[in-house]
Amino acid sequence: MMLPSRALELACDETVELLPKVRAMGPTVTQIAEAMIACFEGGGKILMAGNGGSAADALHFSEELTVRYKRDRRPLASIALMDPTAITCAGNDMGYNAIFSRQVEALGRAGDVFVGFTTSGNSDNMRLAFDAARKLGMKTIGFLGKTGGACRECCDIPLVIPSSETARIQEMHQLIYHALCEYFDAWALAL
Repeated sequence: MMLPSRALELACDETVELLPKVRAMGPTVTQIAEAMIACFEGGGKILMAGNGGSAADALHFSEELTVRYKRDRRPLASIALMDPTAITCAGNDMGYNAIFSRQVEALGRAGDVFVGFTTSGNSDNMRLAFDAARKLGMKTIGFLGKTGGACRECCDIPLVIPSSETARIQEMHQLIYHALCEYFDAWALAL
């Protein structure tokens, strides 16, 4: 059996290996920031979704925008599509693959942004949500992992963490959206 200290060492080694690759994603992160700023400046909102741990990331990123990150600034319009009544209703009445796309169809408008989190890039319900957002004229951003999967082609801006380890992918997603939040704090305070 592996010792806890060895598990920690392995996790740190994997993270250290990924960090230069993530750091090189600056141009993609800039594209994401520009798309979200354009949305906010146009009076739009950000819709976010994900499954499991990625749902937690969607909730976390969304609340950092709506409430605050580190500094008091104006609230930025963001909704995580995690209402359990909407999810279970859509799942029951329309099938699990429709749990996010139905909410995007109801809440999304041209000029809004949809941010989908999927570490595999192959979740059918996320792919359908990206498709629904595009049909509405929304910008689509994917926080993806591995090779990006089927969702990579559904995103205007795919951000792909090149790892097969779900935990490392989620950790890098969080690092990136926290960096974005730092930027949005500064942007909103400069207005």
